[in-house]
Amino acid sequence: MTSVKSENRVVWVDWMRVAACFMVLVVHATEPFYLGGRGSQILTEADAYWSALFDCLVRACVPLFIVASSYLQFPLHYSSGEFMRRRAVRVLVPFVLWSAVYAFVWGNPTENFQNLLLNFNYSAGHLWFVYMLLGVYMLMPLLSPWAERVGKRELQVYLGIWAFTTLIPLLRDVVAGAAPTVIYGVSGLPRQALTPLWGEASWNAYGTFYYISGFVGYLLLGLYFRRFVGELSWRKTLAIALPSYLVGFAIAFGGFIRRVFESAEGVFPVEGLVEKAVWWETTWCNDTVGVVLMTVAWILLFKKVKCSGSLYEKVLLPISKASYGIYLLHLLLLVPICGAIREWLGLGLDGCLGVWTTPVQIILSALLGFSVSAIVAVVLQRIPKVGKYIVG
Repeated sequence: MTSVKSENRVVWVDWMRVAACFMVLVVHATEPFYLGGRGSQILTEADAYWSALFDCLVRACVPLFIVASSYLQFPLHYSSGEFMRRRAVRVLVPFVLWSAVYAFVWGNPTENFQNLLLNFNYSAGHLWFVYMLLGVYMLMPLLSPWAERVGKRELQVYLGIWAFTTLIPLLRDVVAGAAPTVIYGVSGLPRQALTPLWGEASWNAYGTFYYISGFVGYLLLGLYFRRFVGELSWRKTLAIALPSYLVGFAIAFGGFIRRVFESAEGVFPVEGLVEKAVWWETTWCNDTVGVVLMTVAWILLFKKVKCSGSLYEKVLLPISKASYGIYLLHLLLLVPICGAIREWLGLGLDGCLGVWTTPVQIILSALLGFSVSAIVAVVLQRIPKVGKYIVG
């Protein structure tokens, strides 16, 4: 298998990482149009469709980050201790720093710092990603000896089992037959009571597929693409990627719209507590089959990218190197940007662009938020000696 490289970097992975960063900004620029009020709120039927469209188009963003890490680092190229030391400098230290920043900026600092002992601050909800990433990193040394010698067929078997687990959230929905029962956790926030399957019970969350579900599958997927997927022609790439993406998009989009309209019962605005939005999002969660299919499609397409000229060297590569910092800090910039653009253009059908107000707001917010966040992260990273501790 051949890979285009520049300065020992896999070029297509840099392009994919930057694209994933922008996708994250699109996701978060879309959220105000279905999250609001008491937790969930969609003002108009048009906003329901716009929210589903933009969010589903880019929902593979987080899995692409995991695939990129797996492709470049898994199995480990050095000792477990060295790997953990490097990850601590690049991931953990900036995370602690920006967690403190968000604790001061949003909400009550004293309460926020107390909460940080147990979890991230919910006002900076995007930081959930780092906890998950650290968990994946802890698995890498454990799985690396197996990954070094695993064959194609054996890896396909495990990927197949993992692929089955991506159907389970949809199966729970079918078995439940209605909107989920809501319970309240120790945080006081509402959450869905899941229908137990295959060994799960009120006293046991660790069912048959627990240990091979979730993001570990994307770790294996990155390994599979690096070891066993060679250079494909454009014809074969598109023959696989386009149907995969379209089917995945249809699952994610259709599921969200169905749930929204079931909640609305033909009347907008539709609103409720945050668990209603969580239920709406069921088919576009990262562990569902639609997102997996779209992730595979994006990987195949990005593997065809060969551009490593001046645009790559001067613009894209610095942004890729600062991508973790962009993720950490972007919400501080995106929130005021979204607010300013909403103030300028108005809201929904009453906005100055009518039915087009919402999509223009999403696109402008994402583009401006990404551009400003990228500039800030790149500048911070270039601060001598301390830049890597700020943004990774």
